[in-house]
Amino acid sequence: MVTFARSARSTLGVEWELALLDRHSLDLVPAAAAVLERTAQVPALERSVVGEMLTNTVEVVSGVHTDVSGVIGDLRGKVEALTPLTDALDIDLMCAGTHPFALWQNQTVTDKDRYAELINRTQWWGHHMLIYGVHTHVGIDSREKVLPILGALLAYVPHLQAVSASSPFWEATDTRYASNRAMMFQQLPTAGLPFQFETWSAYEKYVADMMHTGVIDEINEIRWDIRPSPGWGTIEVRVCDGIPTLDEIAAVTAFVQCLVDDFSERLDRGETLPRMPDWFHVENKWRAARYGMEAIIIENAAAEERLVTEVIADEVARLEPVAERLGCAEELAGMLRFAEVGASYQRQRAVFERTGDLKEVARLLVEEFKTGAI
Repeated sequence: MVTFARSARSTLGVEWELALLDRHSLDLVPAAAAVLERTAQVPALERSVVGEMLTNTVEVVSGVHTDVSGVIGDLRGKVEALTPLTDALDIDLMCAGTHPFALWQNQTVTDKDRYAELINRTQWWGHHMLIYGVHTHVGIDSREKVLPILGALLAYVPHLQAVSASSPFWEATDTRYASNRAMMFQQLPTAGLPFQFETWSAYEKYVADMMHTGVIDEINEIRWDIRPSPGWGTIEVRVCDGIPTLDEIAAVTAFVQCLVDDFSERLDRGETLPRMPDWFHVENKWRAARYGMEAIIIENAAAEERLVTEVIADEVARLEPVAERLGCAEELAGMLRFAEVGASYQRQRAVFERTGDLKEVARLLVEEFKTGAI
């Protein structure tokens, strides 16, 4: 049995994976242990900055909040406390779906059994997981809502993928994808788009079978783009590439919170939430990963298609009353800024086209992280 924890409706938490860069070369540096040794001495960071699979990465974890402004203020405060510690190590921080020129062969894996087992099992693909993301948790007040909301959220994978796409370069090569990370991450056996289950018992059967056959040992080894997080009582949205700035995180977090809260409200009214065939979702994810903000997506079960930026604009307008209720109207409006200033992959390519230097792309990401805005 998979027990789903009690959680207040639409509460929020965000996990922000950050890359550690040598300040001079702007290449990745395997300094997570040194950073974590220092954060352990700072009460505000002790449990809020954690290690990840690669030693070039730390993750900043927010507390639980009722609104987007609380989450962003929390993350900002933790980054402000973290920065003097990394400065002392001559390390800069950045966030993107991947580093523009670092080589996977030069990275080291954190010395933990679960990471060693992952690499042993997945081999070539596991070694290539030089990727970063942002994960958003939204509280669900009833277990019976989880699967319907998850199914409805799948239609918004391309929206989130397009605006957050930030991994056009891989090992100093332009992949011509907006999000190479999206294509890379789904190569792991339990990653990618989730299955759609009709009942919680069917989901429990899936989890039990995965454990019985040895595919997973713990439920968090199911690494879907959107997944139930039973221990926290949340739905966890893991679609997004690494997001460079707090302003962009605020917009995406507001969009996710508004969608989930709207779906929850509609379920309370007795509505059936919309769903689309699985192959629509697979196609939409690929289109958004490939074309980003220029993707034409399948919008609904009638197979109608539109430019993703047009769909986003309509969704923002539709969700405005929800955002007013949740206190995130300003942050939700930030979703429209991506079409004005460009998503990260577009900004990165513009710098490379102007300079011909991927080190300048890394410098852009460092500077955007420092300012928190674009």
